[in-house]
Amino acid sequence: MTDLLDSDIKFLAGVGPKRAELLTKELNISTFKDLLYHFPFKYTDRTKFYSISDIISQDVYLQLRGRIQDIELVGIRQKQRLVAHFVDDTGSIELVWFKGIKWLRQSLKIGPEYILYGKPAVYGGKYNIPHPEMEEAEKAENIKYPFAYQASYPTTERLKNGFITSRTIHKLEYSLLQKVHGQIRETLPAWLIKNLGLPSLKESLLAIHFPENQDILKKARYRLKFEELFYIQLNLLKLKHWRKARVKGFIFKKIGNTFNTFYSHNLPFELTKAQKRVIKEIRRDTGSGIQMNRLLQGDVGSGKTLVALLTILIAHDNGYQSAIMAPTEILAQQHFQTFSKMLDGIPIKVSLLTGSTKKSEREKLHESLRSEEVHILIGTHALIEDTVNFANLGLVIIDEQHRFGVAQRARLWEKNPEHPPHVLVMTATPIPRTLAMTLYGDLDVSVIDELPPGRKAIQTAHYYDNKRLKLFSFLRKQIANGRQIYIVYPLIKESETLDYKDLEDGHDSITRAFPPPQYAVSVLHGRMKAEEKNKAMALFVKGITHIMIATTVIEVGVDVPNASVMVIESSERFGLSQLHQLRGRVGRGAEQSYCILMSGVKLSKEGKTRIETIVRTNDGFEIAEVDLKLRGPGDIEGTQQSGIPFDMKIANLARDQQILEHARRTADEILEKDPMLETDDNLLLKRQLQKLTTSRTDWSSIS
Repeated sequence: MTDLLDSDIKFLAGVGPKRAELLTKELNISTFKDLLYHFPFKYTDRTKFYSISDIISQDVYLQLRGRIQDIELVGIRQKQRLVAHFVDDTGSIELVWFKGIKWLRQSLKIGPEYILYGKPAVYGGKYNIPHPEMEEAEKAENIKYPFAYQASYPTTERLKNGFITSRTIHKLEYSLLQKVHGQIRETLPAWLIKNLGLPSLKESLLAIHFPENQDILKKARYRLKFEELFYIQLNLLKLKHWRKARVKGFIFKKIGNTFNTFYSHNLPFELTKAQKRVIKEIRRDTGSGIQMNRLLQGDVGSGKTLVALLTILIAHDNGYQSAIMAPTEILAQQHFQTFSKMLDGIPIKVSLLTGSTKKSEREKLHESLRSEEVHILIGTHALIEDTVNFANLGLVIIDEQHRFGVAQRARLWEKNPEHPPHVLVMTATPIPRTLAMTLYGDLDVSVIDELPPGRKAIQTAHYYDNKRLKLFSFLRKQIANGRQIYIVYPLIKESETLDYKDLEDGHDSITRAFPPPQYAVSVLHGRMKAEEKNKAMALFVKGITHIMIATTVIEVGVDVPNASVMVIESSERFGLSQLHQLRGRVGRGAEQSYCILMSGVKLSKEGKTRIETIVRTNDGFEIAEVDLKLRGPGDIEGTQQSGIPFDMKIANLARDQQILEHARRTADEILEKDPMLETDDNLLLKRQLQKLTTSRTDWSSIS
């Protein structure tokens, strides 16, 4: 039976083909269901009216009742505006429109009483109301649906120009609910609704668009948010249950000579309690006979690489090869150098494979992998090429996993036909708990939440551009003390549209302030050839150059213990997690390190919050929580690749943590009793989950 909610939106009264095309392009609304699930973002009490004399603020939307006294066209050509004088018993106020003037002149009338809704502004010392919503009072009162609260809907400029305002959408929602209300099918089982005390789906959808009071609205929002988060968690946890029941893993039975030799003689520092805890968790996974799928979170400098190496040594002692995939050549080369140095004197062969590896070297490497001469292969995307075949791949480690698409990660599974290798995905970008539960809810999560002993907290300061001489003086002192410096720019070249510092101009000013031969400056950015990048990096690593001028290519993985100062130009341009990652490039040695955030004087409210947060705390998890609140989950790196079966329409991971936890507990309890959702009580859950996931390739079982 065809579901009425799947009907094309153009068939709804008041829409038609042209409006339907606009709604699809601008809001991705193409069916009745899409419109029904296009939720309001705020509500206004439409029972309350203000008088014109009450207007004392620009900060609130007001509802007025009055008449238009006169209408006139002001200005010439492109600068024309329509001005109307609106009056009530207490005074008058100007109404101003800059768009849709022709249509408004024809539709607005002098005489009839209007209900007006808008936000006052100040121009020339007087209040006016730009682009108010207007409706004749008689027509508004003749509309049959009673509601105390007027819903406001997300819209766009193109829709407004096509006369589809929030008010228009509200009327379409009313028309739609009249048409489909009787055919809205329940999506949660009756027993679950009863146990949780939730309103029905019909009641919730009616109340979310046309709430009678705040209590009903609150219950409707909870029901819809809970359902959205519940099905995400049910999907992820069902996959987790399935994988643990069905996907076998290689058993790493022992801790052998290689591990013990390294632990006794090569360990660079004593492990922290957090590192020991994580290694125990990994040992439990890899010895269980079930394939490991674990996410390792750790702040910059917390020692994730050492945990990864110890895990590789466990795999090696049990006769298995390991692969590490890094997002950039610089990071892959750094891992190769770090591992080679740390394994000095231990008979383990480590090889590197990147896009720059010569063909003749590749052929030798491929043969060495097949003959098991190579024990650890470190590389970039080149690892997933069909020509790369292992003799016995037992462990895959993916560094900075959000940089890889899920399809790329999946290719590594195919490198061992017997069983999928154990998978450890690592990130130095701390993920808020709610986001981790949603994006990586099917993975087991380990957290390294302490720094190795001897590391000093990085001191962070914010300077405005007018303090540049003070900055240069500080940098000279640091260089005189034998330290090195990063200076990072958001752009390579000057931009006509963005007022931010750029690397090319920065290089000129830095070389003037730090002239050769006393000072040596190197440059690193994404448009350089691999050879040039490697040369620039090598000079800095060896301490030959004092200052590295770079873009964010040095954000991840570059480890120079002697670099103690990170200067970030136009810091207001960067997101919080980027600022935190960049700061993490210093503080790798025993010396006190510094991060200096440079910015212009004019800062947005959000830019100011980001800078204040970075200055205040070094805690990556606290920073990630602020980032989530500022940007929302949709902007966090990697969410498009997460395996979430459908887009969230109403739930907000920054605000709905308690609902998410309730949803996850509920899903877990159901799956503990019925892992495949096969009982009569859960058949509706199974059908609904299948319906939600059929339109998306589900990658979440691949980390």
